[in-house]
Amino acid sequence: MLKYLNISNLAVINQLQLELRRGLNILSGETGSGKSIVVDAVGLLLGEKSSAEMIRTGETRAFVEGIFSVEGNLPLLDLLAESGIVTDSEEVVIKREIQSGGRGRIFVNNQSATLSLLKAIQPHLIDIHGQGDQQSLLSPEAHLKLLDAFAGAEGIREEVESFYELLVDLAQALEESRKTESERLQLLDLLNYQVVEIECANIRVNEDVELEAERQVLANAERLVALCSEVYSLLYDDEHSILTQLGVVLRRLSEIVQVDAGFSSHLECLSATKYTLEDTAFFVRDYAGNINASPESLKSIEDRLVELDRLKHKYAGGLYEIIEKLSDLKLRRESLQNDEDRELELKAELRRSLKQYEMAAEKLSRLRKAGVRSFEKEALAEMAEVALDNSQFQVCLSRPSRSGLMEKLGGWMNESDIGVPTRYGREEVEFYFSANAGEDVRPIRAVASGGELSRLMLILKTITAPTQFPRTLIFDEIDSGISGRVAEAVGLRLKRLSETNQVLCVTHQAQIARYADAHFQVTKEVSGDRTTTRVLELLPSDRVEELARMIGGSEITAVVRKHARELLKSRG
Repeated sequence: MLKYLNISNLAVINQLQLELRRGLNILSGETGSGKSIVVDAVGLLLGEKSSAEMIRTGETRAFVEGIFSVEGNLPLLDLLAESGIVTDSEEVVIKREIQSGGRGRIFVNNQSATLSLLKAIQPHLIDIHGQGDQQSLLSPEAHLKLLDAFAGAEGIREEVESFYELLVDLAQALEESRKTESERLQLLDLLNYQVVEIECANIRVNEDVELEAERQVLANAERLVALCSEVYSLLYDDEHSILTQLGVVLRRLSEIVQVDAGFSSHLECLSATKYTLEDTAFFVRDYAGNINASPESLKSIEDRLVELDRLKHKYAGGLYEIIEKLSDLKLRRESLQNDEDRELELKAELRRSLKQYEMAAEKLSRLRKAGVRSFEKEALAEMAEVALDNSQFQVCLSRPSRSGLMEKLGGWMNESDIGVPTRYGREEVEFYFSANAGEDVRPIRAVASGGELSRLMLILKTITAPTQFPRTLIFDEIDSGISGRVAEAVGLRLKRLSETNQVLCVTHQAQIARYADAHFQVTKEVSGDRTTTRVLELLPSDRVEELARMIGGSEITAVVRKHARELLKSRG
């Protein structure tokens, strides 16, 4: 779970520290107070895109830090270990810095990390549902993942995905190997040309950077020689040079030291300075002497830079990428040169991989089909509790269409039906829904309103969350478009969800906030010409006032306060 959040200079937040609790954490406050910025900060810790515009006005960098409890989260600990991140406690500390120059830094347990690692970590720690994120429920791919989570099929689906990616790689390799002889020779000629071109260029990593620095020197050679000559004269060569004057000073100090030894340290210091100045004088003299200011040298460097720029443009990358590209081109050339034998090998490897895929896909299908009825039953039971009691809900499994690549694969292997390999297995999944009695079920994307989508997302998360490793679930204004009895039911669902997961919910509904295990009030203050967002954990007496504000708005009467007290007393 997320234990501690530290935010600095993000949007209207100056400095903010938030210590979250187990169970249900509620964030409430006036519209525009900055509640969603807290959610955005957590998103940054888990790999969301950042930009310099997120930095508070007048500052040069923003900083977000999160401390997560990961006790027993073995998949995450394994992932970190594989990435070289040392974890010697039950906590993981993630830090992210955004800089005004556009670059940023990421640290996991004080070790430098990448954005891709944060994105890989995210599913093991936090599930964020922001405003409008319920739209993801319109995607059949999201339906499939929710069903798999409920059926305990996520692990086997990952195996299926892995086998599918292998099939795609093998099928692409086979397609390339089966090109006509003319096409193969043409491609081989092209690869030979590119390999020779890059090899003859004799590229070195950072060569362009080094040459640009050398070009800068040669382009300014006359000025550099003049400056170096002036420095050398001032330091050493003039009749009244610095070193000449310094020699006089040293002789006088030597005489003083003979009388008063207290000047010894000053004499030693100036003696050392003399050697430093001499070194500098000789260096600038030699530097100027070594400048080859010939037009031919400058032209040679500029010609080389033009050639390197041409290659970088042609191969769409820097010099390092071009060197890497050379290895790839050689491998492709070798593959084409050995296509005839390679095709037989690829077909044998494809048959083995297809068999592995089919075994995994069959197991995945059994788990999905076994879980469908229970999934529907639990979803319908939950719907009745959030004012969707006349609704119907069905999970529909269908056979996916075969991709063009897989169609080719069947022909290449002389097999009329090799199954329908897809990334997610043998079936597509889509949720069908009807909110009204007597209406036929239709795809959710065609019939569900925004408020219904919010409730459906919460319902499906409620029934799938216990099957997954406990995480932090964040709901940013999931109460949009609901009120009254429905909001009360949503609050109960969130409270139930918080029994197995830490939940952080941004809400405007008192019926939801009443169930908080920890209630935080977000306020926006204006001091001078600056706006600052603050977050305060509310005491029981303060919660009454906040719930009263949420109920009554600007007019908080004794009746409204009484209602707020009753909500807190009767929350169960």
